[in-house]
Amino acid sequence: MSREEEQRLIARVVAGEPAATRELLESYQGAVYAFALRLAGDAALAEDIQQETFLSALRGASSFRAEGSLKGWLLTIARREALAQLRRRHDTPTEPESLESLGVSAGWGAGSPEDTMDEREQQQQMERALGLLSPPDREVLLLRDIEGLSGEETAAALGLPLAAMKSRLHRARLRLVAALRGDTTEDPHGRA
Repeated sequence: MSREEEQRLIARVVAGEPAATRELLESYQGAVYAFALRLAGDAALAEDIQQETFLSALRGASSFRAEGSLKGWLLTIARREALAQLRRRHDTPTEPESLESLGVSAGWGAGSPEDTMDEREQQQQMERALGLLSPPDREVLLLRDIEGLSGEETAAALGLPLAAMKSRLHRARLRLVAALRGDTTEDPHGRA
């Protein structure tokens, strides 16, 4: 969806058009749910986060500024809601349940049947490695590398200056590679 289409959609939502609300939900509910699931590691909690995200977005639709994408705005709301839900539950994110999209983006596409077992093993290794990362490292990787937000959108979603986000992303990628290699010399949460 282009920026102009996003602006028109939000204007229709603000005007109270039921069809626009349905279109917003249908267009972005999958991305919001997948992001919430990866952050929270729990399907029921991800559904709660998704629901609260869209309620907040609908209530605050008039505050959307087309400086970033609509998806980036929704994921920013979802991140805040996830953190609030996790704080309320006195829980921390655990190992993500599924990271199929990460595997696909890393080149683990549909291969021959002989490769299926290797692909599943690689995907499980990726899931385990991401589970070892701290929540801030996992968040920046999910927003930038999985959800495909721009650097500016990722920085805005995290409430960081662009340079700080880039630094965090670089460290998170290095920690992910170290976790994939099984290097335990450095604490994956960045503590010495």
